[in-house]
Amino acid sequence: MGLLDGKVAIVTAAAGAGIGQATARRFAQEGAEVVITDAHARRARETAEAMSRDFGREFLGLEVDVRNQEHVQAMVTTTLERYGQIDILVNNAGINRLSRVWEMDDETWQLVIDVNLTGTFRCTRAVLPHMIERRRGSIINLASVAGWIASDEGESHYCAAKAGVMGFTRAVAAEVGPYGVRVNAIAPGLIYNEFLARIYPADLFEKFKRRVPLGRLGEPADVANLILFLASDLSEYITGEVVCISGGAVVHA
Repeated sequence: MGLLDGKVAIVTAAAGAGIGQATARRFAQEGAEVVITDAHARRARETAEAMSRDFGREFLGLEVDVRNQEHVQAMVTTTLERYGQIDILVNNAGINRLSRVWEMDDETWQLVIDVNLTGTFRCTRAVLPHMIERRRGSIINLASVAGWIASDEGESHYCAAKAGVMGFTRAVAAEVGPYGVRVNAIAPGLIYNEFLARIYPADLFEKFKRRVPLGRLGEPADVANLILFLASDLSEYITGEVVCISGGAVVHA
């Protein structure tokens, strides 16, 4: 018996090298039907095909740009047509483009806010009528320690968006708790994957590692395990929380 047997989960941005795909695979290991979405149609399809081979059952891959309301609504409609229910939503889609605030253009600011914060709102809004009707559901939003801790790396837009995700999580949890729907967020520290090397300078990873009492950077699987806990019935009395997973790095904040 898996922790998520009989459950249907949507994971946004689940076709990359990081937390999303690790979560989709962890959910599949625990018996869930998982809808894999990504802004890149080919990556979503290929990831779904790979998971179908690996787990011996078919998974659905959908192109979903969380900035696009039509994509988001189609994601929910297609999932309900296919499976008849949505039990879990993981709002993992995120983006960051480093820029000092005095050099940042409006487009860069808006992109980071739209994907990280407004995308979380759109996907949450889209699944809630169904979850409220069924009086059950778990939504997990990806925040970041950047929502608490100042960054001097050119991340003012990212810090603002992730702080917004935290506030949004608490407010929605208060609204939908009476309907049996739980909403939580997690705030990871630096969780390493190969894609991050394209965004951040190499010395940044060593700097972060020195701040972590556990002596290593986080891995996507670490976060996937926490998301699994919050998605499952093991956390049925937890809602409105922002749970930090940073290897203890925040004790140095």
